[in-house]
Amino acid sequence: MTRFGVNYTPSQDWMFQWMAVEPDAVRADFEAIAALGVDHVRVFPLWPVLQPNRTLIRRRALDDIALVADLAAEFDLDIAVDAIQGHMSGFDFVPAWLVNWHDGNMFTDQGAIDAQAALVAAIYDAVRDRPNLLGLTLGNELNQFQRPNPAAMPAEPEQVTHWLRSLLAAPVDRDPRHLVTHSENDHLWYRDEHPFQPVHASRLGDLTTVHSWIFNGTAARYGALSPQSVRHAEWMIELSKAFATDPGRQVWLQEVGAPSMNLAEEEMPEFCTRTVEAALTSPDLYAVTWWCSHDVTRELGDYKDLEYSLGLLDTENRVKPLGRRFAELIADARRGALPTAQPRTVGVVVEVDERHLPTSRASLAPGGAVFELWHQLREQGAAVTLVSSLQDPATRGIDELVHAEVH
Repeated sequence: MTRFGVNYTPSQDWMFQWMAVEPDAVRADFEAIAALGVDHVRVFPLWPVLQPNRTLIRRRALDDIALVADLAAEFDLDIAVDAIQGHMSGFDFVPAWLVNWHDGNMFTDQGAIDAQAALVAAIYDAVRDRPNLLGLTLGNELNQFQRPNPAAMPAEPEQVTHWLRSLLAAPVDRDPRHLVTHSENDHLWYRDEHPFQPVHASRLGDLTTVHSWIFNGTAARYGALSPQSVRHAEWMIELSKAFATDPGRQVWLQEVGAPSMNLAEEEMPEFCTRTVEAALTSPDLYAVTWWCSHDVTRELGDYKDLEYSLGLLDTENRVKPLGRRFAELIADARRGALPTAQPRTVGVVVEVDERHLPTSRASLAPGGAVFELWHQLREQGAAVTLVSSLQDPATRGIDELVHAEVH
């Protein structure tokens, strides 16, 4: 059965809580989160707190991750730990040894890669014996350190591959029950020149993660409650399968949320309902992890406005209407009252070159020909997925191929 969880944004001090974890505050948050019926949380310790110097990984910071894992276990919550933060909600958290006078590149400098691999290994060792550990994600959308980030650390696709492989292999003697994976935003899928590529997401790591946000132009073009918006997560899940070599590879909908820039508060529960119901029709869905647990407090300045209202809970741990609806959906799913996975027999073809790189990633983005054809067929009731031009559709049970006119 598909898992349900939340991305944990602490109610007090946001991610800055990791500078000095307050157990009672975290315990209160986890009690409120568990009451929603979720089974896991994804947590985000900050990179500069963990590794302020290239050769220093702070024992206290590692102990705090283990402490938070133990607090989650008190409420029967499993925990997934992101290792490198990295990028979070419009802010970059990069230790001083990589910036300004030092001017390093996290993706291409071997010393920096070795340091990050050591950090991933140390985090894993800090929590490997916790029975509620799901595993690690390398970091949150680290591909955002490519252009147009004003402090970009440019890399070529081959360098990205080396960086990913180095960090994914870092945990020593890993328990095979623990996942190790990585995450990117949708630039990987939609931007033609981006060095992070679909094959990175769909072939490296123990499963594929997708982050679905309709503020990427989907809501502006089609409407926030349009079929294209409420099926955007389902679309991304199916798109990822076009580049996987394992036809049964699981996909984790690791981030999906209801942004206030596109949705009125009274529309958010409907968006949540239709998004979750659509995602559950995709085969091999590992989990739905909502962004996020708590609003950012208005006492913290300079966030984009949507960050203050994305939570299922407010900063006093009161459940918002969106949170109540998410909890109801979880209960409905567990008693078999929501849609379930549907075999996909129709494949919209994604043309790729000999490197399995789409010849037009723009065609996969909102407004693109492949995007629009898939959504048109889905709205007509077709059991539609996506398949690359180099895949054997028969291995995935696809018996009908459809081609978009890509210009």
